[in-house]
Amino acid sequence: MPRLIARVSTAIRFFQHFQVIRRRNMNLTCEKVVKLGENGNQKPVELAAESLLNGHIIAVPTDTIYGIAGLAQNSDAIGRIYNIKRRDLRNPIAISVGTVQDFYKWSKVVVPAELLEDLLPGPVTVVLQRSDQLNPDLNPGTDLVGIRIPNHPFIINLAQKCGGPIALTSANISSTKSTLNVQEFHELWPQLDLICDGGQLGDTEFSRRGSTVVDLSVRGKYKIIRDGSAKKETVELLEEKYSLVEQT
Repeated sequence: MPRLIARVSTAIRFFQHFQVIRRRNMNLTCEKVVKLGENGNQKPVELAAESLLNGHIIAVPTDTIYGIAGLAQNSDAIGRIYNIKRRDLRNPIAISVGTVQDFYKWSKVVVPAELLEDLLPGPVTVVLQRSDQLNPDLNPGTDLVGIRIPNHPFIINLAQKCGGPIALTSANISSTKSTLNVQEFHELWPQLDLICDGGQLGDTEFSRRGSTVVDLSVRGKYKIIRDGSAKKETVELLEEKYSLVEQT
């Protein structure tokens, strides 16, 4: 009997110790979450920009789904994004910028500026030939780059605050469904420096489609790479207003 009591006491102490550690870890994780609706957008933007500029990876809301982000010009950050997502290195990552004018620095634009302004900000990723100024460690297997300006004030302000492109991809493990609230990618939190909580972004499976990806790297033509959530509107604009022809 004494041995049994001793074993039970040891098990209880171990369980209590485990619970203390678990609560500490949960508290540390929760401290990473910044709600965008509290105290306006400016403080979260500053915190997120500081984190990115220090080389960290963070989670951010967009106009479609949640994403994880790092500075595109930081090669170590790019590597960590691939590791966090367990992503195939052959799959490229898009960048997010603050203004249409930024397209001219990071890519070779062959469409009218008005076309980009009609599409963006919005749920569209525009694929163009990359410029020599873009980090060669970002998507080294292709001469193209996808560029976004999500229609979300937080991510636009963040890109402008950082002063450079943000590598942006969905906040999930590769090949799993995209996420519409921060709890849906809770398993990634320990690997992130900051989780910017913009609330629920959508409530249907259609909401999970992410941005429409369109290749505009060939003058006068377009090619839909991913349907996303804005294919119909994008194709109508490109064909009817700008007379672009679908590339086959």
